[in-house]
Amino acid sequence: MRKIIILLFLFNSLLYAQDVVIDSLKNNLKDAKNDIEKVQSLNAIANQYKYSNPDEMLKYANEALQLAQKIKYKVEEGNALLNIGTSSIIKGEYDNASHFFIQAKELFEEEQQSNISNEVKLGLAKTYGSLGIVFSEQSNYSKAIQYYLKSVKIYEALQEEVFCGKLYNNIGVVYKSQHSEFKALEYFLKASTIQIKHEDPNSGITYTNIANIYLSQKQYDKALEYYSLAKVSLDKYPNYRALGEWYNNMGLYYNAKQLKEEAFENWQQAIHAFQSINDKFGLTDTYLFLGEYFLENEELDKAIINVNRALSLSKEIEVLEQQSVAEKLLSIIYEKGNNTSLALNHFKQYTILSDSLVNEANIRKSVEAAMNYEFEKKELFQKEENEKRELLLKEQAKQFKLKLFYVGLIVLLLFGIVFLIYNRMQLKKTLTLQKELAEYEQKALHLQMNPHFVFNCLGSISSFIVQNGTDSAIKYLSKFSKLMRLTLEYSKESLIPIDKEIESLQNYLELEQLRFNHKFNFSISKSNEIEDDVALPPLLIQPFIENAIIHGVIPKKEEGIIQINFSIKEETLICVISDNGVGINKSKENKENLVLAHKSMALDIIKKRLEMIASSTQKNATMQVEEILINDHVEGTKVILYLPLQYIQ
Repeated sequence: MRKIIILLFLFNSLLYAQDVVIDSLKNNLKDAKNDIEKVQSLNAIANQYKYSNPDEMLKYANEALQLAQKIKYKVEEGNALLNIGTSSIIKGEYDNASHFFIQAKELFEEEQQSNISNEVKLGLAKTYGSLGIVFSEQSNYSKAIQYYLKSVKIYEALQEEVFCGKLYNNIGVVYKSQHSEFKALEYFLKASTIQIKHEDPNSGITYTNIANIYLSQKQYDKALEYYSLAKVSLDKYPNYRALGEWYNNMGLYYNAKQLKEEAFENWQQAIHAFQSINDKFGLTDTYLFLGEYFLENEELDKAIINVNRALSLSKEIEVLEQQSVAEKLLSIIYEKGNNTSLALNHFKQYTILSDSLVNEANIRKSVEAAMNYEFEKKELFQKEENEKRELLLKEQAKQFKLKLFYVGLIVLLLFGIVFLIYNRMQLKKTLTLQKELAEYEQKALHLQMNPHFVFNCLGSISSFIVQNGTDSAIKYLSKFSKLMRLTLEYSKESLIPIDKEIESLQNYLELEQLRFNHKFNFSISKSNEIEDDVALPPLLIQPFIENAIIHGVIPKKEEGIIQINFSIKEETLICVISDNGVGINKSKENKENLVLAHKSMALDIIKKRLEMIASSTQKNATMQVEEILINDHVEGTKVILYLPLQYIQ
């Protein structure tokens, strides 16, 4: 948030010049002699509006996209997609931005295979850098670094120093966020070298970042050197937010050097700078520094006043980290002043806030894992679409060559023989395409199951955190992480070994045992006749086990039992899932009585997957669901899956 505000302040100083540029570009648009010049002007106008009006930027970028697609101008189509994604970043719509950047990435990468011009390379570098920004804002630092480094490699090859300087700074910020200070310092110094060369107004911020790292390493002389350089730059290019941060850091520097009066004076200057732009976040930090300062000097009344100011501001802007620090400081101050009652009250508040921060971090990690999965899935879908398109083009080229060959052959051979051969080849080609189409449909249905499974697991984690507390939740998240790794590993395969499937089911059932406080027991057995290379589609059995737990054994008062058995009969793999739950009919009644009914897609998807398996293998693939009756009394439910016997190639 603070970084975006700094950029906006820098942009405001350029607004007048920007208006002149936009007016000039609009005149060029009116005078455009052809569609190529027109689409270039539209993208240039959209790019200029990123400094002031993201809605106008989106409008002109969409016009450019439509025209570029009409005239099949790939480079400008990619630039239009980049402008649309950038407008989404400015408005904080990161998922939407990611969608358009992925499209631009695929377009530029495909175009690069036949066009190695600098404008294509520049478009690809901008795309990688834009994806890095999206991932950095979402705290997905590993992905951010991956795309930043891809981008800067292209810029370095193109000798685009200004762009390199911006990326070096961004890479430094990511490494600093990961506490890799030596790597961060390396990139900040590289950025600073370029900023000096090109007289970049952001150099004061970079100098401050460098000085902060030296201060944390207790290299005080180097820290003071860069703080001094930063002040010179900030005086030349005024920026009150950056200036307030500079005074705060100088206060920390003087405090570390035991120069108490100088530290206090700098923090007072920081208050004036932040108050001039109503920066409550920066003011909160300053009051916390002053609270610690007065606590160290045993001026407890002044310490309480400043920390209470920080607490009030942090509550106003809803920043939990600052609230937690303030409550802890107040607890320490009151304890030192022998006011145990207030010390205990503030310590309790600190504990509550700390737990909230831990829970928030754990949930954010889970959501980040799901977001990574969704991003990888989008890339996989895009890759498969490209492969299908390439396959179709190759088939079309092959078909064209064959037709030419047959035309030449007709001159030499009898028409009847050539006609027979042609028909047979066409039939074979049709059958091959039908088989490949069935495989693609099965993969698509399999990938539909993965989000359903992930969303159910995330729902389980959320409820478990609420019901069982932080320690149990961390244990549960550890097991869920292992299960997610197994699931993502298998999600790319159409078949996995049966032992891997059993391992995944074992892990899932253990998670559900934890979630429901060992409300049920389970067993998984496999016939000795089943060989190690017997395989089955992944995520086919888990939904039936989930139904057995949620709708079968959990509603029952007694302890539940779930049994899974794999066996072979002739050329069929048989999987039996049974439970001692309330039965199918009772389960349906319970669902109908719920106020909010959840519509499950799992069984419909499984039925479709079984149809695809039967179609591709030319063998039966069916399921059977029945109640277990003993003396006309319902004793549970049994699901039987009949699958064609398949092996890992």
